[in-house]
Amino acid sequence: MWRVVSATVLVAFFLAAPALGTAQTLEGTAALDWQGDAAEQMVAGIDAFLMGMLASCREEREPYWSRDRASHAAYTDSVAPNRTRLRTLIGAVDDRLPVSMEPAVALPQAAQVAAGAGYGVLPVRWPVFAGVHGEGLLLEPEGAPVAQVVALPDCDWTPEMLVGLAKGIPEHAQFARRLAENGCRVLVPVLIDRRDTFSGHPALRMTNQPHREFIYRGAYEMGRHIIGYEVQQVMAGVDWLSQQAEVPVGVMGYGEGGLIALYAAALDTRVQAAVLSGYFQPREGVWSEPIYRNVWALLHEFGDAEIASLVAPRALIIEAARHPAVSGPPPPRDSRSGAAPGAIATPPFKRVQREVGRARTLAHGLTPTPTIHLIQAPDGLPGQELSLQRLLEGLGVKKPLKSPQSLPEMQGVLADADTRMKRHFDELIEFTQHCMRDSRFVREAFWEEADATSAETWEQSAQEYRDYLWEEVIGRLPEATAPVNPRTRRFCEEASYIGYEVMLDVYPEVFAYGLLLVPKGLKPGERRPVVVCQHGLEGRPRDIADTRVNSAAYHQYGCRLAERGFVVFAPQNPYIGGDAFRVLQRKANPLKQSLFAFIVRQHEQILKWLGGLPFVDPERIGFYGLSYGGKTAMRVPALLDGYCLSICSGDFNEWIWKNVSNRERYSYLFTGEYEMFEFNLGNTFNYAEMSWLILPRPFMVERGHADGVAPDEWVAYEYARTRRRYDALGIGSRTAIEFFNGPHTIHGVGTFQFLHKHLSFPEPPRN
Repeated sequence: MWRVVSATVLVAFFLAAPALGTAQTLEGTAALDWQGDAAEQMVAGIDAFLMGMLASCREEREPYWSRDRASHAAYTDSVAPNRTRLRTLIGAVDDRLPVSMEPAVALPQAAQVAAGAGYGVLPVRWPVFAGVHGEGLLLEPEGAPVAQVVALPDCDWTPEMLVGLAKGIPEHAQFARRLAENGCRVLVPVLIDRRDTFSGHPALRMTNQPHREFIYRGAYEMGRHIIGYEVQQVMAGVDWLSQQAEVPVGVMGYGEGGLIALYAAALDTRVQAAVLSGYFQPREGVWSEPIYRNVWALLHEFGDAEIASLVAPRALIIEAARHPAVSGPPPPRDSRSGAAPGAIATPPFKRVQREVGRARTLAHGLTPTPTIHLIQAPDGLPGQELSLQRLLEGLGVKKPLKSPQSLPEMQGVLADADTRMKRHFDELIEFTQHCMRDSRFVREAFWEEADATSAETWEQSAQEYRDYLWEEVIGRLPEATAPVNPRTRRFCEEASYIGYEVMLDVYPEVFAYGLLLVPKGLKPGERRPVVVCQHGLEGRPRDIADTRVNSAAYHQYGCRLAERGFVVFAPQNPYIGGDAFRVLQRKANPLKQSLFAFIVRQHEQILKWLGGLPFVDPERIGFYGLSYGGKTAMRVPALLDGYCLSICSGDFNEWIWKNVSNRERYSYLFTGEYEMFEFNLGNTFNYAEMSWLILPRPFMVERGHADGVAPDEWVAYEYARTRRRYDALGIGSRTAIEFFNGPHTIHGVGTFQFLHKHLSFPEPPRN
């Protein structure tokens, strides 16, 4: 969404609040004696809750595993479901093409470009899936290979560096060359690097996102991942290697290559041995690493040790080398910005030891005992002699490691690394765009089980989809563990209503907060409808419900509704504080949670409390949100039936295009809102599908023609799918859209009429 900037000055309010008197509370509630910034404390409380979850997540993984240690074969079969789930989480889900290996450049340049001691070097490429190739160097031994290895450099190293054809890596760290010298056939793929050269669209906007992040963003929304793409690239290479010779295949990787090697070995049981260098450690701090390492639900079931246990009983060598030093994304410059923060640092050796110890414990009890070696690199570099020896032993090679030989000699022209990187980058971007274009049909197949016989059968069958959205996209936190414990403090009195600050408990560290406007003149026993009015990004409840705040976006619409006689509640949502709240999303995602997981539980407490107020009709509580509040309007009422209707203002559009398209200026690929992407949403729920979960309750869209969130055409296209569903089920009168001449703002005309109509509350007489 566009950022909605609040004009609230909280200091003035908190200085004035004591003058209202601490006894001025809503009947039936305790006095609120809170001092400070509620929004800031809300974010801090959620952060503390998530840090507690991160600290305890290892102990909570065991129920997802059922290891059978009776034999190696039984063990491999018993962890197959975990292997399948890991494959899904990293997006390694696409069918690979038939295997082949071809020259990477046209003849006659395709002949080997260099020759070393007993091997030749050829530039090659191989198909992975539709339109996507692996590309790199093949080191072909002069005789029959003793083993075959996919050697993965860190993503900022080129294959040529790892082979000794380009400068940048000390000779003794060139492990691809060393393996070839010892008789191995070695395939060295290109990995997408951390530069930002191509990240963006020249006709729209360039960013400072690392190439890996730019690919990650759209892929994540489509249930794919840069990790999955590269693991598939490795497995396609293994497809080819497995057809060339009846000798074992292994993988070895450093840095980002170590990450890919770990996942590839875990998923592909044809890999007989793996070396991971400069990567392995406890992964609970993944939220602080570059965002392209963010994997939905990873820590829910897997740490590095659990993934390593999928490699067992095959040989695994952990080389404790220096991790690639990454202090953050490329710096903003020349209008390039928007990258997510994240760094890579080398962990203390004891942390690596502990995680290796966990991996050994998880595989303990197998006979013979799986081989998990830990080798410390004294100089911090990958490719230690002992690591290479252990890899060859794991591949059945009994010969001792040869001494290093001379560097290979050039015989041809090397590929231009930038041109190759651009080609590889473009292929992955285009494949993600293909997934986006195909997503409507994937969602149609996903929704085939919904029963459209009637509105009633639809609502019943939609429960399965509601559960999926909650569990697999948003994340289902435990129900609130704290009593509601309402505390209130009167903050204003206007001619037609009284306003109260409200605080409710959710978890010990997490609370809900907002402003309640109660109309005057309520008759004894009268129960009024409620409109919950939700602010947008970086907003405050006072933008909506305080006459002292004049927001051009909100127009005090909560106050206007209270003047019409509605009870109004304006909650504080935690999407505030810039990176402070975005980091919450980073911490939540690996735990199979999101920021909205907390927001849903907050709204459960809000609904519970509001529904119990003596002047509120619990059957008539509606939701009306702008911008990020409109994003809330699509998700929270879809999950909580306590809201009897929902109005989405300034947000409803073709949400998957909004997140994935690399050709539209509206796309989040180009902006700093790196928290927007929801794993696999594109294949399950667009905004129309979310509205189908609100159905048969009333639903409305409010849209300004000049709203820069998306063009009218996107909004109309997506809403047509909503309207068709309501009409087909005979309840078309329960949905509406209002276009108006205006920007990203509350209009408050058709929506107010909609609220009066569907909350069964007569409009006040006009003067």
